[in-house]
Amino acid sequence: MATLAEASPSADTAPADAPRHWSEQRLTEADLAHIPGDSGWPVVGNTFTMLADPHAFADRMIKTHGKVYKNRAFGGWQVSLIGAEANELLLFNKDKIFSSEQGWGPVLDQLFPRGLMLMDFDHHRIDRRALSIAFKPEPMRHYSGALNRGIAREVAGWAGPKQFYPAIKKLTLDLAADSFIGLPWGPEADKINEAFVDMVQASVAPIRKPLPFTKMKKGVDGRAFLVDYFTRETLRRRAEGGGQDMFSQFATATREDGSLLPVDEVVDHMNFLMMAAHDTITSSATSLIYYLATNPEWQEKLREEIFAVTGGPDGDGNPRPLDYDDLAKLDLTEMAFKESLRMVPPVPSMPRRALREFEYGGYRIPAGAMVGINIYWTHHSEEYWDNPFTFDPMRFTPDKVKARHKYAWVPFGGGAHMCLGLHFAYMQVKILLAQLLQRYRIEAAAGYNPEWQDWPIPQPKDGLKVVFTSL
Repeated sequence: MATLAEASPSADTAPADAPRHWSEQRLTEADLAHIPGDSGWPVVGNTFTMLADPHAFADRMIKTHGKVYKNRAFGGWQVSLIGAEANELLLFNKDKIFSSEQGWGPVLDQLFPRGLMLMDFDHHRIDRRALSIAFKPEPMRHYSGALNRGIAREVAGWAGPKQFYPAIKKLTLDLAADSFIGLPWGPEADKINEAFVDMVQASVAPIRKPLPFTKMKKGVDGRAFLVDYFTRETLRRRAEGGGQDMFSQFATATREDGSLLPVDEVVDHMNFLMMAAHDTITSSATSLIYYLATNPEWQEKLREEIFAVTGGPDGDGNPRPLDYDDLAKLDLTEMAFKESLRMVPPVPSMPRRALREFEYGGYRIPAGAMVGINIYWTHHSEEYWDNPFTFDPMRFTPDKVKARHKYAWVPFGGGAHMCLGLHFAYMQVKILLAQLLQRYRIEAAAGYNPEWQDWPIPQPKDGLKVVFTSL
């Protein structure tokens, strides 16, 4: 939307022989011989088949093998567990069987170590509580003001044809630099943003070593630049007393015993939160704009709701800002956003590692197995959704939400690792729509249906071609 801490956070709950790092106790095909599946091509397995079309690959595997299957890709074996019940098992993690840290490790260990998503159990709980200070009402009000000003300034010049994805990506990166770091827009923010882009692209690079001229090398270099920058800034902000931006909140956050977080952990948390915030919000905002452009009746419903809450544009035709206290009044807008997150979840799948043996779906899954859930598949399964490929925000009325399996919709994860910044995401998207829909009608060509790049975070391959027509 991060890996192994120096002291294993799973040590207090895992059995003594549980793997302590994702590289230990790698399972072989023989260990998983009783589970149906596909080893793919020699050496590379199914890596490139999955990257080419992950949703088609998953559909084929489920139809062929069922809702529990093994697959060899990215240098190892993974067991996929499919459906809302599997989502609940992994995400709620009631019996503390699964490690998020060791699940994400093979993908992110060189780039986003020790991010909050990659901590387990007590270590995760303690740091999450410390970092939650950045999402309390007072700092959120501060972010709200910065978002209103920054979005209004940028989108005022968006009239006419536009590729929405690169435009919102730049805007989201600039907003993150402003709200998260407290930096003015400019060359310094651009360097930071470039480093984040390189790190995210490296996260799914087929070549996992930072060899010269590879994506991984660019990503590792980007991390080194940010570690240096955030280390210096953490020390400076502690000395000066911090501020209202998110980074200053993290830099001065304390644990339960009153101690400050170690500087290197502040740096890693900031790296991870910046990545998770700007890339996942960019993807989420893009999918929502696509569905509003191609479903104009819903766009008009949201515009009417926003006008009712803000009072509409002022006498000079400028959109009125969305007040922080009015965010909760945009019910239809929130339902439309939730539906776009269902249609295009920004994190389509989620890995974990089994710390001990367990049973699921009639199969014994051994300790050390890499396991994963498929969020996209669950979001599009007829088991949970009528006409699942149709955009319909009314799926999220309170009565329908109550009647549905709680883990059939999990774009923000669930359980202890539920996205810490989800309310920030809702706020940013609502403020974006308040600015756009008070100013423009968003249109797309008849029958427009762009092809999407599905991994690592979904985006339209053509940049999403829309037209902003002034009202």
